[in-house]
Formats: sequence, structure tokens, C-alpha cells
Amino acid sequence: MTLTLRLPQAGLSRYGRYLSPLGWAAAVFAALVVLLAVFAPVLAPYDPDYVDLNNVLAGPGAGHLLGTDALGRDLLSRLMHGGRTALLGPTLVMIGSTVLGLLLGLAAGWSRGWLGKLLSRVFDLLFAFPALLLAMLAIALFGKGLTAPIIAMTIAYIPYVARLTQSLVTAERSRPYVQAYQVLGFRTPWVVLGRVLPNLIPTVGAQSTLNFGYVLADLAALSFIGLGIQPPTSDWGAMIEESRGALLGGHLLPAFWPALVIVLVVVAVNIIGEELSDRIGGKLA
Repeated sequence: MTLTLRLPQAGLSRYGRYLSPLGWAAAVFAALVVLLAVFAPVLAPYDPDYVDLNNVLAGPGAGHLLGTDALGRDLLSRLMHGGRTALLGPTLVMIGSTVLGLLLGLAAGWSRGWLGKLLSRVFDLLFAFPALLLAMLAIALFGKGLTAPIIAMTIAYIPYVARLTQSLVTAERSRPYVQAYQVLGFRTPWVVLGRVLPNLIPTVGAQSTLNFGYVLADLAALSFIGLGIQPPTSDWGAMIEESRGALLGGHLLPAFWPALVIVLVVVAVNIIGEELSDRIGGKLA
């Protein structure tokens, strides 16, 4: 007699593969922003650091589609190049916090002894410190830039992924397919990593997508207050900070364009994350 184990399917395949029209629009916009940032050295019409004092605070026109800043630098070129640093940080934080959060959450959710209790207390402790506060502390210790905030925010966002993973593992552990594998003598690491983990990835991935938008806004805020990316490097948050003098003079565009891009990217990523979360949770038809 052959025993066949029917495994639960991953969330996306169970509840449908496609986003709504709004979700697809958000995904296309996010993909376009990523492509423009990746290929900025080829597509940007100007050197983002080229200073042209003859075109200071010029409005949109044929030569500069989005205008120029207080130093005559092309805003479109700086937006495209700024996307490289603005998107790199959240991507690294999302990858790091997801991988570490998954591993720690698996250990906490599967362990019934002291290890699970200890990890749960560690997660509670990390929840007490906001990501921005940890990032500022890391900057005070290690200096301004991108490295310290990325490490600090990775640590800050680990408990969000780990706590979700822990609750999912606790539920999966009592599922019949897991018990069947244990009865058949399969080793615990193989069951956890080979069978339980694939069923968690869609839900955890949806949470990490939401985290991306939060981290993007946090890192832009750090650059705005002068603690993140330092001038003259192009960065969306730094571009807003550099435009404060122009704002006082009544010139809105140098600050408006990077602020608009940040808002649109965060909204697009949140839409994607929310729809994935809803679809995986079975809320969408």
C-alpha cells in the first residue's frame, strides 16, 4: 500500500494568481521605478551632479523635463539616480529581516522548551524600540551614511517577520501532514525546512512587502534630517532636504518631485502588500 501525503498549497496558488487591476497598476508603476533607477546611468539625460548656474531653479521645459534645483542640476536625472540609493536600503533591510525573521520564527514556533520562550522575550524587547530610534542610535555610534541605518532597521524589523512566522509555525505544527511525516520517521529539520517553510513564504512575503514601504519612508526621513545619505549623492530624502532654501523662496518643484515619488512608491508597495495579504488570507475572490 502506498501512502500519499497531500500537502497544503501555497497561498497564492490557492486563492488565485492575479492581482486586481489596481494591484497590477501598482506593480507596473513599482517595476517602472525600479527599471528607471537600475538603468539611470544609461537613461538619465544629464549627470546628476552637473552644476549649471545659468539654469538655477528653472521650471519644466524641453531641456529639463522636471526643472532644475538651486544649483542648476537636472531634477529628472537626480530622481533617477536617487532611486538607486533610495530603493537599495529598503531592499537590503527587507531581505535581511525576512531571512533572519524566518529562521528565528521557525525556531521559536517549533520549540516547545526554553528556546521558544527566550526568543519570544527577545522579540518583545525589540518591539519596544522604534526602527527610527534604533537607526539614530546606530548613526550616533557609527556615523552618518547608509550602512548603520540598514543594519539597525534590519534588526528592528526582524521581530515583525519572526512573530508572524512563529504564529504560523505553531499552527502548522499540529497539521495532519506534519504529524504524518513525524510518524514516518522523517527528521525534524527536513520537515521544517522542506515542508513547513514553503507554506509560510507567501504570507511572510506579503508582510515583508509592506515592510519595504515603511523602511523606504524611514530612510527618506533620516536623509531629510541629515543623518542618512550625504550630499552631493542623489537620494530622494536628501533632495527634499537640499530644497528647503528653495521652498522658502517660493520654488516648490525641487522638493515636490522627490516627495511625490516617495509617496507614490510607498502607496504602490502598500497596495501590492495588502492585496497579497488579503488574497493569501482568502479575503479576495
